[in-house]
Amino acid sequence: MTQHDITLDETAIRIDLAAALRLACRAEWHEGVANHFSAAVSADGRKFVINPRWVHWSRVKASDLVLCDVDDPATMERDDAPDPSAWAIHSALHATLPQARVALHMHPPYITALCCLKDPTIKPIEQVTARFFNRTAYDMDFGGVATSEAEGARIASTIGPHEYVMMANHGVTTLGATVAEAYDALYHMERAGKTLMLAYASGQPLNVLSDEMAESVAQAWEEGRAERFAHFAEMKRVLDRNEPDYKD
Repeated sequence: MTQHDITLDETAIRIDLAAALRLACRAEWHEGVANHFSAAVSADGRKFVINPRWVHWSRVKASDLVLCDVDDPATMERDDAPDPSAWAIHSALHATLPQARVALHMHPPYITALCCLKDPTIKPIEQVTARFFNRTAYDMDFGGVATSEAEGARIASTIGPHEYVMMANHGVTTLGATVAEAYDALYHMERAGKTLMLAYASGQPLNVLSDEMAESVAQAWEEGRAERFAHFAEMKRVLDRNEPDYKD
């Protein structure tokens, strides 16, 4: 694909998604050359770009992202076919969930550790954990490595209208209208996981907020959505200084 084949909007989306991949790598959330970030580039959400198969995230550039179409049955026969798990999960998300303009799927250490507990609930014990109160889907039926379309469809069906997904024995997925919003959610999910796992490690009982207080805090997060864009813009400025080739 040449630069002339990319619309201005798609170019901006590619740059943002490449930035999110680089930032996740800098935070050491990545896992070898696995896990997948995608973003829709068509109005109906059925065409999307995704990180290339088995390329380390520290090297991914905007032009490297692979353009896919959920309605193209020959996708996995292409020379540049995405990772089978990436196709199974992300094609289903973009095909069926209107809120999945962007889908970031990872196994960051702390929130994944929480996903491996018998009760993986993000309990509201302070401000960040309370952001996810009553706003998170819990997929409790791990079906192994997600390489089949059936497993991708099953995962998508568990999410409903939510933007945050805890995947038992697996990891997490954040959805959003923009890369900025999905990245900010992923950042704070991992922070929430870290806080909870450290609190659990103390061996003392959690001091869980009341439902009323947790809901109040969650609503405050929703009212402060401008901060999510400011956060991502600042992180891109860090990349502009240290890894400007992500835009290429």
